[in-house]
Amino acid sequence: MKRLLVLMLVAFVDMMGLMIIWPLLPLYAKNLGATATVVGLLAASFPVAQLVSSPVWGYVSDRYGRRPALLVGLGASAFAYVVFGFAHSVWLLFVSRFVQGLGGGTTGVVQAYVADTMLPHERAKALGWLSAATSAGVLFGPGIGSFMNHFGDAVPGVFASALVLINVAFAWKWLPESRWSQAGVTRTASDRPRQSVTLGEAVRNVVEPATRVLADPMRPVSLLIWIYAFAMLAFNALPPVFSLYLHDRFGITTDQIGYFFMVFGAVGVLMRIGPVGWFNAWLGEVRTMQVGVLLLFAGFVLVPLATSLPLFIAAQILLPLGTALLFPANSALVSHRAHHDEIGVTMGVQQTYRGVAAILGPVYAGGSYQLLGQHVPFYISAAIIIFVMYLTLRIHEDTPTPVALST
Repeated sequence: MKRLLVLMLVAFVDMMGLMIIWPLLPLYAKNLGATATVVGLLAASFPVAQLVSSPVWGYVSDRYGRRPALLVGLGASAFAYVVFGFAHSVWLLFVSRFVQGLGGGTTGVVQAYVADTMLPHERAKALGWLSAATSAGVLFGPGIGSFMNHFGDAVPGVFASALVLINVAFAWKWLPESRWSQAGVTRTASDRPRQSVTLGEAVRNVVEPATRVLADPMRPVSLLIWIYAFAMLAFNALPPVFSLYLHDRFGITTDQIGYFFMVFGAVGVLMRIGPVGWFNAWLGEVRTMQVGVLLLFAGFVLVPLATSLPLFIAAQILLPLGTALLFPANSALVSHRAHHDEIGVTMGVQQTYRGVAAILGPVYAGGSYQLLGQHVPFYISAAIIIFVMYLTLRIHEDTPTPVALST
């Protein structure tokens, strides 16, 4: 439990540092002359780096240990925030964002640390607490970023970097290596496994099951992964244009933008405290997922129609409400309907498709915002969500016999 508490604090500070920067990034880029299309590419550079680096971090953590991988990843983030704070050109913002993505590729390492140190029946609860810690970082980070911006453009980046460096020192002192410790049983150096998964094997473990989803898209598990991926595609289009839209439509500045992002974090945390479980128990996971899709659709349609900030906020709330219902229910269904020997692999494939969606969403959003109009990215996302609703209607509440993704 002590290790989990330390890991939760590390994850909280790491996510808070990321969210201090994220709402400000589009407006910083705009002030440096970037177009909306470039802002979309800038946003996409983070998931590109994260997607590329995740298998590498997994390999490094398997071979050399979780602790050094986490420390190096956090150090990379601290460097990236300093670059962000003093960036005087758009290309430096790209450098900052890409290095942030490289550091963010350690998410799987954090989950592996939990698997190393918790008993199997405790892991789901531990991962839930870890998710709550990162959600708290999402809640507090944006407001801190806008508050710090009052003291100068460089201050949010420097402050985020200082937080992460303190986090590195804390993890160095209080977070021991877990690679050779299984459920609290520490092994000696002579007991450590001699064989590790190679980098090529780590990549193949993701690529081969992912191609199976493409080859047989109508299987129940594949269909659920497509629902997750397309919904993420629609939702991930929002953040880069969200700041631009509020600035261009309502005159919101960097000193204020973070507080609008806090709405997402606050609703997400409140929903996960209780209502999400209640909805799942009352409606079942399939219908809960469908209600989440409907809320997302309503949000994407109503947000660009809002003529005042109060109406905008009211419409905005529908989006985190929808995601809080849709994505946990979808992930639960994936875990239920995956073959019991491939739950980890299948969830990994789901996250791979999420990474691809996180790349494509900002690209189409930025391009359509610049070329077709401010409202268009929201309506494109609404159209994607209509397709997602069609896919959810093909999922039934009764659970079919799980089939291996690799067969």
